[in-house]
Amino acid sequence: MTEPRRTALITGAGQNIGRAIALRLAADGFNVVVNGLSKRAACDETAREVRANGADALVVMADAGTREGCHQIADTAIERFGRVDALVHNAAIRPEKPFLEMDEAEFQRVLDVNLMGAIWLSRLCLPGMIEQRWGRIITFAGMNAIQGYNGRAHVSVSKHGAWGLAKALAKEFGPQGVTVNCVSPGPIRSVRDDEAMAAHIEGQVARIPMGRLGEPEEVAAVVSMLVSEGGGFTSGQLIQVNGGAQT
Repeated sequence: MTEPRRTALITGAGQNIGRAIALRLAADGFNVVVNGLSKRAACDETAREVRANGADALVVMADAGTREGCHQIADTAIERFGRVDALVHNAAIRPEKPFLEMDEAEFQRVLDVNLMGAIWLSRLCLPGMIEQRWGRIITFAGMNAIQGYNGRAHVSVSKHGAWGLAKALAKEFGPQGVTVNCVSPGPIRSVRDDEAMAAHIEGQVARIPMGRLGEPEEVAAVVSMLVSEGGGFTSGQLIQVNGGAQT
C-alpha cells in the first residue's frame, strides 16, 4: 500500500527561494501549500509547476506577518490536507532605514513578518506533528543579518530571533520526533523588484570564495535534506549556504 504524501507549507513561495523549495519538495513527494501575500499570479504558477511534478498544491494568499493571516494559512492547509508535516517559514522583508529614524511600527512589522510569523505558524502546526511524532520546521536567517546590518537593525534582530527559535524548539520538541533548523543563505541570485537590492546582491560576489552567487535551487536542496527522513538526526542547527563566505 502506498504511503500518503506528506504536506509542506512554504511561506513566500511565489518566487525565488520559496518557489525553488516548493518545486523541490513536490519532487520529493510532498503536497505543497503555496503562500504569498500579493503576487497571486506568481503563486498560481508555482502551484501549477508543483502539480506538474505529480503533487497536489493549495494556494493561500494571506499575510504571514499577522496572527490572523497565519491562522488563515494554517487552518486552510489543515482543512485540506489534515495536517502540516513540514513548515518552511521563508517569507521575509528587509527594509532599510537608520535606527534612530525608525518608528516602532516599522520595527514591529519586520519582527512580525520575519520572526512572529514563524512563531505563530509553529504553534498552529506543531500539534499535528506531535500527534504523529514526526515533523519538520525550518526558519530562515541570513548571512548579513547574522553579521549585523547598517540600517537594518530590525532585520538583524528578527533573523537572530529565527535562529534562537530553531534552537529552542529543537530542544523542546525533539522528544516528540520534530526537528527544527535554521537555514542562512548568502547572496542568492533572485528576481527583485528593488533594483538597488538586486545590485547590492550582485556586488556581494567578491566576498564569496566560490566566486559566484548561489542559486535558489541550492538552498532548496539543503531544505530538502533537512525535511527528509535522512535529516531526522539534524536539529537545532544553523545551516549556512553561502559559498564559503565567512560570517
